[in-house]
Amino acid sequence: MHDTSTGSTGQPARPARRTVLTASAGLTAALAVGGRAHAAASAAPDDAKLRALVSRMTLEEKVGQLFVMRVYGHSATAPDQADIDANLKEIGVRTAAELIARYRVGGIIYFTWAHNTRDPRQITDLSNGIQRASLEQPRGLPVLVTTDQEHGIVCRVGRPATLFPGAMAVGAGGSPADARTLGRLSGAELRAMGINQDYSPDADVNVNPANPVIGVRSFGADPDAVASLVAAEVAGYQGSRVAATAKHFPGHGDTAVDSHYGFPVITHSRELWEKLDAVPFRAAIRAGIDSIMTAHIQFPALDDSGDPATLSHPIVTGILRGELGYDGVVVTDSLGMEGVRTKYGDDRVPVLALKAGVDQLLNPPSLDVAWNAVLSAVRGGELTEARLDESILRILRLKTRLGLFDGPYADPAALDRTVGTPAHRAAADRIADRTTTLLVNRERLLPLSRRTHRRILVVGADPASPTGTDGPPTGVLAAALTELGFSATARSTGITPSAAAIDAAVAAAGDADAVVVGTYNVSAGSSQRTLVERLVATGRPVVAVAIRNPYDVARLPTVPAFLAAYAWTDTELRAAARVVAGRVRPRGRLPVPVQRADDPTAVLYPLGYGLTY
Repeated sequence: MHDTSTGSTGQPARPARRTVLTASAGLTAALAVGGRAHAAASAAPDDAKLRALVSRMTLEEKVGQLFVMRVYGHSATAPDQADIDANLKEIGVRTAAELIARYRVGGIIYFTWAHNTRDPRQITDLSNGIQRASLEQPRGLPVLVTTDQEHGIVCRVGRPATLFPGAMAVGAGGSPADARTLGRLSGAELRAMGINQDYSPDADVNVNPANPVIGVRSFGADPDAVASLVAAEVAGYQGSRVAATAKHFPGHGDTAVDSHYGFPVITHSRELWEKLDAVPFRAAIRAGIDSIMTAHIQFPALDDSGDPATLSHPIVTGILRGELGYDGVVVTDSLGMEGVRTKYGDDRVPVLALKAGVDQLLNPPSLDVAWNAVLSAVRGGELTEARLDESILRILRLKTRLGLFDGPYADPAALDRTVGTPAHRAAADRIADRTTTLLVNRERLLPLSRRTHRRILVVGADPASPTGTDGPPTGVLAAALTELGFSATARSTGITPSAAAIDAAVAAAGDADAVVVGTYNVSAGSSQRTLVERLVATGRPVVAVAIRNPYDVARLPTVPAFLAAYAWTDTELRAAARVVAGRVRPRGRLPVPVQRADDPTAVLYPLGYGLTY
């Protein structure tokens, strides 16, 4: 059995434009806006033609257009047997092609764990297979192929695609030009692989150090700085014909609860929301953002019903549509998250979301339950077909702006000259070199000298590596320092180092000239603190590198030198190594304030703080 999206040579059987028009049953002819695909992306969609198209759709087809769904497998038609089994269990279909044929979904979301993203050529073949399966249906439409490519700690497409620093690192760099470059280059690579909608950038203003779900995914705590970087990244992505998505409206930056597992409550006043949370979303809208994602959070100052924002008519229609004037696509966060399932059943959530004013229903736990619930709500009169038509029109406008009616297929010949090129990787390194933040440097310990500190022991936390990175972090740091002329060895001690692991690290430090220790979300009772204190007590020079939240520095008062890398991807760790070695001077500035560990009301390191040499 072979993937019918490939020919005998292994190259996708990419149809000519005439074939695409035929496969869509006259659809694109009715929608022709003229010009090449990139010109179509900037052209205003012809609403009369789009409305005519909507009028010819069946009710079942309309319902399907509202859903963006996961599917297992590397191929649209011939996934591995394990993925077929997973699809049958969760969705009741065998393949992506069967999913599209049965439910006529308007979008597909890629995940690493769903085995959608093995390598660029496979991703391209999958994307083309999905488009072909949809266009071959009666009145077939191109598909929005989506993913979460935030960079940093959330990335679905890994190497050899270019991996850039994450949002908080970019916030430390403080350069809108860098954010725009990131969006432009990442967008070009995604588009080359047939991915045309990215659920990025994160527009949340992270003002809560205990935030377990946003944190370093945010550009920072200053709403104006976040707004500037959000707008720049949006311009970059959309300039590369990839729909950007600002998330999570109305703002998920001040919570200590993860909405994947609980139901957060934001206690900001309406006045504070206007000054803080709303600012980046307003900037995204001014920048022409293609889509905005809702948050599964309670925000009583904006809606006191107790409903999550995703299901809130006052928030989605009243504020986002009415007050902020946004008429683009609104997509829910995943409907499988507990934050949206706490109050209502899975059959009610999609109906209530549409009643609130959203357009796209993302990744319900059971597509069959959700799809039939919407269908029944229309047939029973709770939802009108006209309400569905409003959302479908927005979705079709987006597909038109992206040029998907003129050119739905990715060109495999473009992969090698676009994805993971030396120029793109060099750009990622240049951006990363502007992000590493030096917070402590007692007695000018840094940079380390190869003459006096040649032997380096690298210890610390080794969380599972983000998609497509080498990992573990201690190994990446040690390899990078060795490449820079040191003799570095790695010893993983873990996120919760045991007494035996700490003793072994301390013993190994005796043979080193300096120690680099990676820290990861150090808490008050964390044994990572004991590890650092024991290493400092050896008298060896110790450099701590926070590989996630910069707040770790408040828990490590004795460490002689402290760097914030903001993530444990190869790109950011190697940039930190260049700073340790003095190849690059630290230029990052804190995009969030760091409070004292013993008094959270007092600031230890203010917003914008950062040392250099």
